[in-house]
Amino acid sequence: MTPMGSPPAAPAPRDWSWLAGIALGVLVAAAYAGTFSAPFGFDDLGAINDNASIRHLWEPGVVLSPPISATVGGRPVLNLTLALNYAISGLDPWSYHALNLLIHAGAGLLLFGVVRRTLARVAGRDAPVAHDTGLACAAAALWLLHPLQTESVTYVIQRAESLMAFFYLLTLYAFVRSLEAQAPRRWLGLSFAACLLGMATKEVMVTAPVLVFLYSWSLVTGSVRESWRRHGGFVAALAGTWLLLGWLVVATQGRGGSAGFNAGVTPWSYALTQCGALVRYFSLACWPHPLVLDYGTNLVTRIGAAALPAAAIVSGLVGTGWALVRRPPLGFAGACFFLLLAPTSSFVPIATEPMAEHRMYLPLAALIVMAVVAAERRAGAVAVWGGVLVALALGLLTWQRNHDYRSALAIWTDTVAKRPDNARAHCSLGSALAAAGRPDEAEASFATSLRLDPNELEAHDRLGALLLESGRAEEARVQFEAALRLEPDEAEAENRRGALLARAGRAEEALPHFRTALKRQPERAGFHTNYGAALLQLGRADEAVAEFEAALRLRPDFTEARSDLALVLLQSGRLTEAAAHYAAVLRALPHDPVAQGNLGYIALQQGRADEAVSHYREVVQIEPDDAGARVNLGHALVRAGNAREARVEYEAALRLDPDNAAAREALARLNVR
Repeated sequence: MTPMGSPPAAPAPRDWSWLAGIALGVLVAAAYAGTFSAPFGFDDLGAINDNASIRHLWEPGVVLSPPISATVGGRPVLNLTLALNYAISGLDPWSYHALNLLIHAGAGLLLFGVVRRTLARVAGRDAPVAHDTGLACAAAALWLLHPLQTESVTYVIQRAESLMAFFYLLTLYAFVRSLEAQAPRRWLGLSFAACLLGMATKEVMVTAPVLVFLYSWSLVTGSVRESWRRHGGFVAALAGTWLLLGWLVVATQGRGGSAGFNAGVTPWSYALTQCGALVRYFSLACWPHPLVLDYGTNLVTRIGAAALPAAAIVSGLVGTGWALVRRPPLGFAGACFFLLLAPTSSFVPIATEPMAEHRMYLPLAALIVMAVVAAERRAGAVAVWGGVLVALALGLLTWQRNHDYRSALAIWTDTVAKRPDNARAHCSLGSALAAAGRPDEAEASFATSLRLDPNELEAHDRLGALLLESGRAEEARVQFEAALRLEPDEAEAENRRGALLARAGRAEEALPHFRTALKRQPERAGFHTNYGAALLQLGRADEAVAEFEAALRLRPDFTEARSDLALVLLQSGRLTEAAAHYAAVLRALPHDPVAQGNLGYIALQQGRADEAVSHYREVVQIEPDDAGARVNLGHALVRAGNAREARVEYEAALRLDPDNAAAREALARLNVR
């Protein structure tokens, strides 16, 4: 009860944070609603399609040991999430995109929580108020809906970045909550667990223990000594997770040789390149256009070309140092930006990707929070509504950018238009054109790639495959030989060389190349299939069956291997087994004429004429101008006791092919009857 004569106690302010969280979730879902059917592409193929380990969700020894040559190498937690998706939808991309979106939304909510509680702490309050909630909501909305984030959300394998950021923010959020809790151990335990999981997700997590200490120093105690006294033990525990990260990095041998000081790029040229990259990242944060999926591998080698960007970066670092001393909250935000980019954008080379927009996924949060707080200082509460309006506009740009990811052809056409000097992008566009059935344009793209960079291994390899498929074996050989000169140990090149020899009828010579390819990359289902096909040419059916079965163990959805296996079983007289595999092919490809026709043949051999008629009718519907299909349907109709319709099919076959002896003989037999 209120004492007599005392004013009534003010009611506690209502907490609207839950409503802000719902609004953020709805907005981000709307911006990414059209991405669920976006196909896999680029590094997705090696990390998902060709990654056999994700097919073993319930076998920890397999799923937590991803192939080191793929993006998942040394990142077992990332690989585990992909295995979960594979268990849900196989290679249908919808569940992968759905989980990416959930991770992104979850990271946004964690950012909202960190900013909201930090604003209250900086203001000296025990708990956030409505104004803190509004500012935090505006900052989170801007971060979630910024188009610069699309690469980390829509491009599936860049989940590495968003998932690491989720664990990074959870580490910080749980630490912040521990500062307010009466029993902080649970929150500290959660922070430690998140840090450990982050280390097993992506290497950028290495800076998390340092950032937690910076938070304690700049926003909690204001003293390095006091921060170490109060939180040094916990920060040391977080630093202990570096042992796991170090072990994973060593195990991947410098990410398969693509990163580190032995990656073929000097630290000096890489550092010069990063000067321009950081300025580019900052400009895209302010004005997100043009966004580019792949910037290529070009490096800056002259100090003059990097002088102005380097001066801007040095100024930023000096300003951050000054702010850490004089204005700690501002200094902390600046330190976050530079610290988060340091592992990938300083002097440790990443040869295959000197510049990438997904690296700005989490550093963008630091810039946005600084901008929102600065706007609020000048404009008050109006800044909150202004931030929300800008976020909505950014959401529309994000929705538009996501349209570029609708197909491999669309995204690589966009990339080449923005980076016409990028040899790798032209190579990827060539692959997309080839898959779209446009071989002449694909050949031109591969040629452009090789003109820009004669050492583009993938362009040689893929152009060779295209030439091989079009029957230009000698030209294909030239390309495969060039690929082997560039990378003598390249498994894909060995596989292609074997395919070239097998196509030329020299299967015996092809076998050693397939064995070499499989020795280097035994997890590649396509290699097993090609090896099996060569063995089949040599009449070694049992060995061929073993290779096709190995391919299917690696990729149960690999219809090419299943079709080849079914054909071998059919030719070996194992009709029931062959029928089971052809039925599986039809579940994936209902209009496959070969599977339908061979199922018709098997049904006819096993005395099921009506079933054979059904399959052959499907073949005729798929290929109405195929005289042989009409003849087969006629034979099945005769066996089913329907001579009248059989006559119609035989006559149709003769109209398509007047010299068809089988149709003429069948008609003669019917006339005798």
